[in-house]
This record gives sequence, structure tokens and C-alpha cells, in this order.
Amino acid sequence: MSVSALGAVTAPTLRSTGAAGQAAGSRLSESDQRIVDRLQARDRVVRAHEAAHMAAGSGLITHGASFTYETGPDGKRYAVGGEVGIDVSPGRTPEETLARAERIRAAALAPADPSAQDRQVASQADRMAVEARLEMSAATTSDEGAGSGVTQAYQAVAAGRASAGARVDTWA
Repeated sequence: MSVSALGAVTAPTLRSTGAAGQAAGSRLSESDQRIVDRLQARDRVVRAHEAAHMAAGSGLITHGASFTYETGPDGKRYAVGGEVGIDVSPGRTPEETLARAERIRAAALAPADPSAQDRQVASQADRMAVEARLEMSAATTSDEGAGSGVTQAYQAVAAGRASAGARVDTWA
């Protein structure tokens, strides 16, 4: 801001090389138009990417999409980056944690081209799911005491103690 000779406060004059700062009816140069075209394309990709996270993460979203902008030579702002907050906390039970982990992974990998950060969140969800499965398995094993006949057969084969002709069926 500046102060005029009369003591009135005036706003600074903004200068722009883009169309916003040019006289009405003037056009962008070819190079500026190419920049605007690239920024518009990036803006569409970024907004679609974040919308995919929000659609797949329903119920897990802590805050909507926030964007990082770049101002083009035409004076307009274009989204060039963004993020969506997702709650990655575990559930109250291993079963709930497993379900949440699967939803977190789906939300993280929802965009057509997941970012490195998206893949990292998906990996974190995979680890959460593995831990939940281990907890569920441990609870099941402790509930069965010594284990069922099938569990004992698997353990015998794994330990190399299976009797001659013992068979373990596996299904895929």
C-alpha cells in the first residue's frame, strides 16, 4: 500500500503479463496459451484424483480436498496439487480394523494413477490388515486350545513329523 500526497491510502497497482492485465480483447501469446493449456489439463487431473479419494473413502474422510494452486499467465489459479485427509486409525476390534484397513487401501488406490504418498498409505493399510489378521488368528487359536485336527496336521507337516501316508488338503 502507498499513501498519496493528500494522505489517502491507495492500493498498489498490480501488473500482469497475462491476459488479466492486458487490455480487453487482447489474446495470450502462443507460448502463454500452451502454458494455460497445460495448467488446465493438470487442474482437471488433480481435481479428478482427489475426487476419486473422496468417493472411495466415504466415512473415512477427515477433511475434503485442499489444493495447491499456480497462477497462469491469464491471471487464473489452477490446481497443481492436492490432498484429502483420511482417518487411518485402527478399529476397536481386529475385525473392525481389518474392514477399515481394506477401505483405507481402496481409498488410497482409488485414483487411476496413485501417487507415491497414495501407495504409502495403501502399504500402511496393508500392514494394519496383516496385524488384524494375526490378532484374529491368535484369538481363534487360543479359543481352540490344542487346536483342531486340521491345525495339528498342518503343524505336524511343518515340523516334519507327519506319519507315512499323511495327507494335508489345501484349497485355493
